[in-house]
Amino acid sequence: MVKSIYKSILAVLVSVGVSFAADVVGPKGDVRSTTVNDFMPHQNSAKEFNENWNYQFVFDNGTRAVVGYSTLYVPNSGKKVACELSFWNFKGKSYTVGRQYPPERLVVDKAKATLDIKGEYKMEGKPGKGHHVYFTADKDAKYFLDLTFDSAEPGKVPGDGVWTIGNNKFGQYIHVPYGRVSGRIGYNEDTLTVKGYVYMDQTWQTAQATDIAARVINVSTNSRNPIFAGRTVITTDGKFAGYTLYNAGEGYKVVMPKGVEDEGNTYNGKKFPKGDLKISWNDESVPALKFNVAKPYQKASFLDKIDSWVARQAIKLATGGEIFYYRGRSDGSHEKKIDWIITGVK
Repeated sequence: MVKSIYKSILAVLVSVGVSFAADVVGPKGDVRSTTVNDFMPHQNSAKEFNENWNYQFVFDNGTRAVVGYSTLYVPNSGKKVACELSFWNFKGKSYTVGRQYPPERLVVDKAKATLDIKGEYKMEGKPGKGHHVYFTADKDAKYFLDLTFDSAEPGKVPGDGVWTIGNNKFGQYIHVPYGRVSGRIGYNEDTLTVKGYVYMDQTWQTAQATDIAARVINVSTNSRNPIFAGRTVITTDGKFAGYTLYNAGEGYKVVMPKGVEDEGNTYNGKKFPKGDLKISWNDESVPALKFNVAKPYQKASFLDKIDSWVARQAIKLATGGEIFYYRGRSDGSHEKKIDWIITGVK
């Protein structure tokens, strides 16, 4: 009995203390436009498969909203559909709400390119001009968002959009690198009519995000030209995945990260960066992107979208801590504003 326990403890110590470098293999195929098939939920038999539809709205009045729809595996609870909305500077205050539902609540209509959860959360139409995002929740307070895309730059993806990272896979599709939106947002009885810009992408992975990535850096630009828009994934052993779209007036280029520095030093993503970030690309004709991340305007937790205390504790155990999103805005080296989100375990 004692010998068995000793072996179990030893196995845990070995699994925690030893890590193996995971090779990263990029997408297969040529750069192409994103499609309805990319936007639809992807099928995978992996137990911890999760998929995320991500929107960052930056409104002209200074308010911001981040909307996320997800299918995910919650330890001890199984498969769920999750919906999250964060407001920043909504009449000077910030609010966040998250809800989860059984997976059968997600209704997919490919013919209409629509994903509907209970009739209360919707993504309607292929991402692009005319795309509609709807979110309404009543949990300790009332939240409301109803926005339509008035214009949109074309989405691009390298080949199949899938990276192989060791034994796992990661997918990314930038549907809208930059678009203009209009509509209404609300908190309790306060409603605002808003206009602004949006970045929208979609990601999936076959394991918990922290098993693949140490840190993810998402950037968007408050202008369609010049523009950097996309995400840099730093794997747990310091390699790179993900892509960004760049346009300086000569058409969109797909670029992939080849190096990241924080304050002039190689950045491996193990901790949140502290100062000036520099991302260099595999295409030497594209300038490195530099911006400062010392002062995030909002720090939000992934657990905000999880209702159950038990599930929150199980997720913290499974991910090795609490996953945070640091959000901010900085001057970019391309002389435009960079709106950034940095994600990882704190």
